[in-house]
Amino acid sequence: MSPHFSHPKSLLRWAEALLPWMTTTAVIFASIGLLLGLVFSQGDYQQGESVRIMYVHVPASWGALSVYTVMAILSGWGFVVRAPLLHVMTKSIAPIGIAFAIVSLGTGAIWGKPTWGAWWVWDARLTSMLLLLFLYLGYWALVTTFEEEEKGLSAGAVIALVGWVNVPIIKWSVEWWHTLHQPASVLRFAKPAIHWTMLTPLLCMAIAFAAFGCALSIIRLRTELNRRKIQALQIREWRTPHYREAA
Repeated sequence: MSPHFSHPKSLLRWAEALLPWMTTTAVIFASIGLLLGLVFSQGDYQQGESVRIMYVHVPASWGALSVYTVMAILSGWGFVVRAPLLHVMTKSIAPIGIAFAIVSLGTGAIWGKPTWGAWWVWDARLTSMLLLLFLYLGYWALVTTFEEEEKGLSAGAVIALVGWVNVPIIKWSVEWWHTLHQPASVLRFAKPAIHWTMLTPLLCMAIAFAAFGCALSIIRLRTELNRRKIQALQIREWRTPHYREAA
């Protein structure tokens, strides 16, 4: 295993070196993406101006799928090499995935009302995306409710691994079933079926969301490791005879 992932100090040193770069990248690409998407791009000939929700909805959806995939990879890796730090990393990024999933579903509902005439339909993609949110929440419930934190992390890792089967279902649901969602327009083997004036701000926003997610992951990991360090120091101090006599 890489030394960066074998000790918290080396991991934080490596991660925090990336933090300003990720933050700067997020700000720059979000500014470009929003400017191009809201000012310079044209409305869709069928959906009109509501299509601009795409510049938030699609990157948030990609982010929710990507974060869960990273969680599954870290969980599996953590079991193979028996490295608790990898499970801590998984826990750190889970709230970011939850936020992305909520933004995806929320903006999807706003987009769906003028496009489909309803806030919600039991479409295959919508349903599988809602299931992803429930998997996220189930994972979070496990890792935060166990009295023994390590057991909670291990149980959550199992959920992350098993639940990953839903990710390809979300991706290919529009191909496997008849749904209201259109087929993939960007992530496809053929040439993207979206005009460059829409594709450019969409990709800028995707990069911004990815960089923002990485920056938040570093901050969350730092907070989680500091919390565990303080907790360990408190337990060690409580176990000393002097502290027990004073109590």
